[in-house]
Amino acid sequence: MALWGGRFSSETDKELTEFSESVSYDKRLYKYDILGSKTHARMLAAQGIIPLETAKSIADELDAIEKRIDAGDFEFKAELEDIHMHIENALIEKLGDEGARVHSARSRNDQVALDIRLYLRDVISAMVEGIKDFQRALVDQADKNGDAIMPGFTHLQHAQPVLFGHHMLAYVEMFARDIERLQDCRKRVNVMPLGSGALAGTTLPINREMVCEALGFERVTRNSMDAVADRDFAIEVLSALSIFAMHVSRLSDDLILWCSQEFSFVELSDEFCTGSSLMPQKKNPDIAELSRGKTARIYGSLMALLTLCKGLPLTYNRDMQEDKEPLFDAIDTVNRILRVYPPMVAGLEISRDRMLAAASDPALMATDLAEKLVELRVPFRTAHHRVGSFVKWCRENNKALHEATLEEMHQTIPEATPEFLKLFSPESSVAKREVTGATGPEAVAAQIAFWKQQLAEL
Repeated sequence: MALWGGRFSSETDKELTEFSESVSYDKRLYKYDILGSKTHARMLAAQGIIPLETAKSIADELDAIEKRIDAGDFEFKAELEDIHMHIENALIEKLGDEGARVHSARSRNDQVALDIRLYLRDVISAMVEGIKDFQRALVDQADKNGDAIMPGFTHLQHAQPVLFGHHMLAYVEMFARDIERLQDCRKRVNVMPLGSGALAGTTLPINREMVCEALGFERVTRNSMDAVADRDFAIEVLSALSIFAMHVSRLSDDLILWCSQEFSFVELSDEFCTGSSLMPQKKNPDIAELSRGKTARIYGSLMALLTLCKGLPLTYNRDMQEDKEPLFDAIDTVNRILRVYPPMVAGLEISRDRMLAAASDPALMATDLAEKLVELRVPFRTAHHRVGSFVKWCRENNKALHEATLEEMHQTIPEATPEFLKLFSPESSVAKREVTGATGPEAVAAQIAFWKQQLAEL
């Protein structure tokens, strides 16, 4: 009979047992469940609810159970439903009624809320470190190849010359925001729900603040009904992971394009590519493609949990057991990305010549012409129109912009001086963009220095 079976007169149907079990996936919470139970038992003893010797016996046996699970010497059974029941059942098997005292003043409702919060605190901390490693790989690439010039794109059209390092650092900024989101989210994860009971608290004289302090939470939950019904913190984690995955997917798009024969800007190490089962010549950027694809999977986890919670009346409902699989899957997926992507970025080789050639189209310096006119006090919209007319004239006369003479330029840009004819160099264009945050060599070097310092300190 199940630990909750006193009210029932027959055994649970086998199909229901298989349908309702969660230990196949929530067993990963065992260390947190044991930590929470040990702390809870100490508090119960301190409050005189259970004998001190019982609390010590419970703690010792919980340590032994943890070692058994660590060693793979612990049997998980579907009929015991979840990790909480497995650990409590093992306690009772060893300690009898004394082990059964551990569940005083708590419910699996507040117990699982505690376990997930403890788990997510560690997950967030580890992921933040993983994202920092990702940032370091990007900063190293920016440092190594930061002076390589390539075309920047808008609408996937060549727009203006930029430094390769500048492009890499754009993703460093994105990942910095991801870290901020995760760290901010951790504040709402780090709230202690144990002691809320099933939904209404308890009549026993527990000390929630003692448990809160012992487990390193910032505060206790203020409303017992909200405490067991709340999964906002898990949704928020999934939202942050979805945004991170979106950033990885955008980087993947860039790398996939750059690896193509049409671009040939970069080459990935053979270690991080695969071939074709049919075409011997193929070298496919599979990590980038799979990461782009797995982003959809992470989005699905977020949508699953949002949909799960949207129609639930207060407080706990068994539907909420379904929160763990999408949450765990998204976490596992992001962790796999964080293991393979940074070393792939670190081994990236670029083709400076191909990048520079693509950035050398003089049309990419059209904005430089317009801004030169602004320096001569021509209103920007007038300057924009005149340079646009010059580009049109060149196209109609089958001339590249840098091939036009000063006299020809004067047909559409009457203010042009001989200096205008020297504005078609990508090196010159990049070199003049030294405002803070821009793509000039000194500006990019300052960005690199900033991130090196930041990532060294963190």
